[in-house]
This record gives sequence, structure tokens and C-alpha cells, in this order.
Amino acid sequence: MANPIWIMTSAFDQLNLEQTIEKATEIGVQGLDLCVFRKDGTRDDFVATHLDYENFGPEEASRLIDQFNGASLRLSIGAFDNLIGGDPKQRIKNQNHLLRLIRMAYLLGGDENDVKVGTFVGYNHELGNEEGGFEKNLLEYKRIFGPIINYAEDLGVTILYENCPMEGWRSSGHFGTYNNLPGVLAARKLMYELIPSPNHGEIYDPSHDIWQHTDAVEVIRHTDMNRLKRIHVKSTRNNPDPFWGNMYPMHQIPEEWAKKAGIPYSTNPWDRHHYEATLPGFGLGDSLDWRAFVNILKERGFKGPFEIENEAVLSKQTGKMGAIVQGCKAAVQNLAPLLYDLGDDGWTYPMQEYQALSQVNRKDVPLRTMDELL
Repeated sequence: MANPIWIMTSAFDQLNLEQTIEKATEIGVQGLDLCVFRKDGTRDDFVATHLDYENFGPEEASRLIDQFNGASLRLSIGAFDNLIGGDPKQRIKNQNHLLRLIRMAYLLGGDENDVKVGTFVGYNHELGNEEGGFEKNLLEYKRIFGPIINYAEDLGVTILYENCPMEGWRSSGHFGTYNNLPGVLAARKLMYELIPSPNHGEIYDPSHDIWQHTDAVEVIRHTDMNRLKRIHVKSTRNNPDPFWGNMYPMHQIPEEWAKKAGIPYSTNPWDRHHYEATLPGFGLGDSLDWRAFVNILKERGFKGPFEIENEAVLSKQTGKMGAIVQGCKAAVQNLAPLLYDLGDDGWTYPMQEYQALSQVNRKDVPLRTMDELL
């Protein structure tokens, strides 16, 4: 089977669902990973809400399946927040929102339709600042996610963790920038040992390892392929820095100190590591060998979607819809010769391999909350 190319819909926060589907058709992808963030959430970076999660039942699920089949697209859903740390009130809201998304995925067919639920885990820095803090975060993860994954497994739904460390989630006044537990492969392997259920896995984004100076090809070589369900198409161009180096984050210091010393300093939480977000094939080159990366995925039998997560400086960050679409098209064209056989129309996805979503007609189930599960 040829790997389909999808788009993560955070790139189209300016558009509603119908308009986003139109753009997907124009770009020539085979699916959408629908962002369904809380409308009252605390994040303001690369978020979108493309489904009405407050009014979603069996009828809405059936209509959505028909809508996507009509456009020859497949789908998943997700929201990415801190579920084990941060403000306690927001933490509970994030946990309950994940339970809501699991119910929605169930109504859409769950694993039967390959409708997965993407999430972060987050990190608890109160625990992390203590001796043994990493271990304590793993135990907190087990306490919170054990019941969540059991619930998902009962409904035939799989949860997927993205490996972004969310390096900008804390003030530049803090030393560390590790803010999401599955940000390294070692943590993900430990997570699966702590919760052996098959109903959780990962979305791997190579860009996050690239700026950590980690070989993404070697990460895939050591990944449990039964857990890997999605690949994010996003990269970085690393920019070596002679003042701060490239292992530790740049820090917040008084502006007058920096000017007198003639050194750069952090002016916002997201500028602390020295890289530029890119899309393969669009404008800047990047610091990942995409041919080697795709080849190791093929060698290891990866059959899932490649999802374009457009956060590129030259594309999404321009705020211009033309540049956003252009970046996505360039990524599709860049990947096509690596993924597909050559035909009369060039390197294109074989549409005969597309499978429509099944109308599963699931019976409704009550919405659960964390206080019921713990």
C-alpha cells in the first residue's frame, strides 16, 4: 500500500471545515487530521477547532463520514494540551476534553475507520523539580492515562502522543524547555511498559528531534512500529549559535547586559533554541535527509499517513492563505517521488487504494469525566 498524505488542520484556523476540505482537495491530499481544541483553552499557537465537540452525537458522526467520503478523504481528530501539569483547573478541563474526543472517535468508527485521537501528555514541573522528577512524571502519567486508555480501549479507540517537547510552554526565565513527557523516545518506550495496552501509540514528528541534534532515522530504527501510526511532515533548519551553543536553551537576561556584551538573548519563550520551522521542498532547505527518513520508514513497514503540519516561517507564519496552501502543495510534491510509483501523470497517489470510511452507525454512549474514572 502507498502511504497517503494528509494535512493537520491547525494550518487552516482561518477557515471552517467546509473551506478546509476545499483546500485539501485543491492541494491534493487524501485525509485531514482535524484539530478539535477547546474553545476556552489556554493555547494561542497553531490551534484550531474544526468540529462542534459540544454538540456531537451519532447523527453528526454519520453526516461527517458522508461529507468526508464525498470528498474522498479520511480523517482523525486531536487536541494537544498539558494533561498532567500546569494549572490544576485547566489540567482537569484538558483531561475531560480528551475523554470527549475519545467518545467522538468511537462514534466515527474508532480503530475500525482508523480514526485516532491525537494528544500531548504534558509535564508536571512541580514534580519535575524534585529529585527523581522524571520518574515521578512517568508515575503521574500512569495514574492519569491508565484509566483514560482503558476507557479508549473499551470503545475501540487508539490514543496517539506527539513527540513535541513544547519548548516554549514556560517562561524563558526557567532553565529547562522539556514540557511534554513523550518528547524523547526513551520516555515513549517507558510509557508503553507502564501501560501495556495496544490502544496507545504515537505520531512521530522528526523536526523536534532534528533541533535536539538527534538522528530521526535512528529514532525510527529503534521505534516499536506497532506503536507508530502517523508521521508529521515538518522539518527545521538548524542555525548554529556561537554564543549559547546548541545543547542548552538561550536564556532571558536583562536587555542592557546583552547589549553591552554583544550577545543574543531570549525575548520570548519560543526563541530559545536555534532553528527555523520549515516544510520540505518549500523555500529554505532543512536539516533532515527526507530520502533517508522515508526509506527507513519503508524498510520498517510503515503504512500510515504522512501528515503535513504546517508551522513553517515562510508558509503558515506569514498569515497569508496563498503561502499556506503553496507550502502544503510543495510538501506534497516533495514527498511524492519518495512515496509513489511513476505513472503517466507523474508521481501520484494511486487513488484505487483509497478506502471510504464505513458508516458504522454506533449507538451513543454517555460522556465520561475524569472524576468518574479515577
